[in-house]
Amino acid sequence: MIWYQGESNGGAGTDYQKLFPAMIQDWRVRFQQAYFPFLFVQLANYGTPTELTENTGCQFLREAQDLTLHLPHTGMATAFDLGNAYDPHPKNKKPVGYRLALQALNVVYEKKVDASGPRFQSVTFSSNEAIISFDFAEEMKTIDNLSPKSFCLAGEDRKFYKAKAIISGQTIILSCPEVANPKAVRYAWAQNPNINLYNKAQLPALPFRTDNW
Repeated sequence: MIWYQGESNGGAGTDYQKLFPAMIQDWRVRFQQAYFPFLFVQLANYGTPTELTENTGCQFLREAQDLTLHLPHTGMATAFDLGNAYDPHPKNKKPVGYRLALQALNVVYEKKVDASGPRFQSVTFSSNEAIISFDFAEEMKTIDNLSPKSFCLAGEDRKFYKAKAIISGQTIILSCPEVANPKAVRYAWAQNPNINLYNKAQLPALPFRTDNW
């Protein structure tokens, strides 16, 4: 199964956390194939580009899609860097198909291919910085040779500010003068985040947050 949907549920990410995996499990029962492969596309970007944190709805939908990967034999091809600011249904589908093909090789045919961009693994906070570790982060780099964009930090007051980001191997080190004691990180947490962080396979780092605010 290849599933490309979510725009109409953009304001109901919390519900989607339950509905989407429930649908997958239900279809597997009805097709009488317990773990038939289910590949899906994470929502494309749309609207005004920004490097700041927003809470417009689709971020929670993307998060719900990412969380669905806990189900066996599922794979996600992100499109949040392939969209069109003026069209919620971008016409450039070839890269989406290519990324789905990578997921198929990985999930269905069990080939050892790089099918995902850098994915959040863990974060360590100190008095003035945050260190983020990623999976699938081999040769992590920016495609424009600038510092990584769209990382934000917040302290106890839960106010997010744009953070300075430095690549260090398979980690990112964040700091921000407005946040002396960081407590949370958000990356690409916007409807149309301005991003530039990719791995060796030219796949983008996936959006994430470390808070549950």
